[in-house]
Amino acid sequence: MTFAPFFRNMRRGMVVVAMSGVLVGCAYGGQAEPVSDGQKSSVSGAVVEMPSSPPSPPSKPAPPSVVLPPLPVVSDAQARQEAHGLQKEMRQKIARFTPYTPARRAIFVQMAQNAIEQSGTKIDRPQVIMVVDRAESVQRADFILALPDAPWESIGGAPVSTGTTARKYYYITPTGVYQNTADRLGYRAEGTKNKFGIRGIGAKGSRVWDLGWHTAMKGWLPRHETGQIRLEIHATDPQFLEWRLGHSASEGCIRIPAALNQIMDHDGLIDALYEQAASSDKRFAALLLKDRAPLSIAGDVIVVIDSGPGTEPKIDPLADKRELP
Repeated sequence: MTFAPFFRNMRRGMVVVAMSGVLVGCAYGGQAEPVSDGQKSSVSGAVVEMPSSPPSPPSKPAPPSVVLPPLPVVSDAQARQEAHGLQKEMRQKIARFTPYTPARRAIFVQMAQNAIEQSGTKIDRPQVIMVVDRAESVQRADFILALPDAPWESIGGAPVSTGTTARKYYYITPTGVYQNTADRLGYRAEGTKNKFGIRGIGAKGSRVWDLGWHTAMKGWLPRHETGQIRLEIHATDPQFLEWRLGHSASEGCIRIPAALNQIMDHDGLIDALYEQAASSDKRFAALLLKDRAPLSIAGDVIVVIDSGPGTEPKIDPLADKRELP
C-alpha cells in the first residue's frame, strides 16, 4: 500500500482509505465520525463506517379476511316446492310464458346436462339453471331445477332473441356454459333512447347481467371468422321490440322479456354469487334490489345450447295448464 496519497489527502481535510486500489470508505472533517449502527472496519488504524440498511417502514396490519356466507342448500322436496312457486309466478307475470311439451322439456334438460358435464361444472346443491336455445327455429329460454342426485325438472320459460346473421357487426351467440360470478359487476339500464327512439337494453332500471368476454362467430361473414364479444343478458325495448322476441335479432347478447327480467332480478335466479358478494362489497349491495327476495334455489349458471333444425318446439294448447308434479 502507498501512504503518500493518504497524507496528501489528510492535508486537504479528507481521509481516503484505499486497499489494492479499491475504495473502501470515506469520512469528512479530517477524522472518522462516531459510528453507532453501522458496521466497523479497521484498515491501517482507521475506523470506517459501512453504510447500514435503512430501517424498514412499519408494516401495515393485514386487512381482516372476508368470510362469505354459505350458499343456501335445501332438500329436494323444498327445492321442488320453490320451483313450483316460481313456475306459478312466471305464468302470472310473463305474457308469453310456456312450460313446453314433454319432448321439448326433455331436449332442454338433456342438452343442458351434457353441456354442464363436458364443461366440468359441478352441481352440488339444488339450484335453478337458465338454459337458452339459440336454434333459429326455437329462440327460447327454459329454467331448469338442477338436482345433484335426482332427475332435473323443467320449470318453463319464454321467448328470447340471440345473435343473428347477415347484419354487419352482428355475432352469433356462442354456445357453452357461463357463470354469473362476482368477478364482474353488472349494471342497470339508464333507459336512454338511440336516434330511432329505441331503448336498446330495456326500460330504465332493467338489469343487465354481464357474462364477460367470449369468442363468437361473425355472423355477417361467409366463413364465420371469430371475434370477441361481451356476452350479456338484458331486456329490450318494451314498446317496439319485445314483440319480436322469439326470433334471432341481437348483436350477440341474449334479449329477454321485461317481465322475465324483473322476476330474475327480484328472485335472484342467477344471482347466488352476487348475494354472497353483497354481504361484504357495497358495489354488489347497491346493484341488487333493496326489496329483493332471493330464492333458496337461486343459482349462477347459464347454458346456451343449439338444438338445430328439426327439433322446433310444438306448442301444446294444454301446456299452460301443466304444472310441475
